[in-house]
Amino acid sequence: MDTTHHPIVGKRVALRRLSVLAAAMMLLASAPARAVDGCLVLLCFAAPSWRAIAQCVPPITQVLRDLARGRPFPTCAMGGAGNSGSHQWASAPANCPPQYTVASEVENGIVYSCGYSGVVTIQIDGSPWSHTWWSIGGATVTDFSPTAKARMGSWDTKFDDDYAAWSAAQVVPPAPIDLP
Repeated sequence: MDTTHHPIVGKRVALRRLSVLAAAMMLLASAPARAVDGCLVLLCFAAPSWRAIAQCVPPITQVLRDLARGRPFPTCAMGGAGNSGSHQWASAPANCPPQYTVASEVENGIVYSCGYSGVVTIQIDGSPWSHTWWSIGGATVTDFSPTAKARMGSWDTKFDDDYAAWSAAQVVPPAPIDLP
């Protein structure tokens, strides 16, 4: 006799299926997000322009989202000696490039702020390679070391262009006049 069509048994079967489905949904919802591949992130941040490489956009976007939420920077066990990445929060004026530092006068003095939230530092072969400044909104700009620039030949020059524009806009005090 098929009891699944019986009104009471049918309800129990439906409730059991519903509870199994609900349990599966809860497990999926509570499962942690897939971690980003730290080695891919290291390679992408070391590239001349991570945004120009389609395979780099999703992992870098995820890392920046994770950093904004206070999660640690991913590691790469296979990176080799001297190849690493790290993260620091930006704080002006000490840990913020001058072209992105804003000084505001307040009642008690001057308050500094940075146009970026943090910086990802990449080292290749034990030497500084790049500093990628990032903001909560997803904007980034990368300062490549002279070594990186020499090895790459071309790179995203936004950081350099912004610095040149900032530098040109600085007021140079007049030279003192020697009186006889």
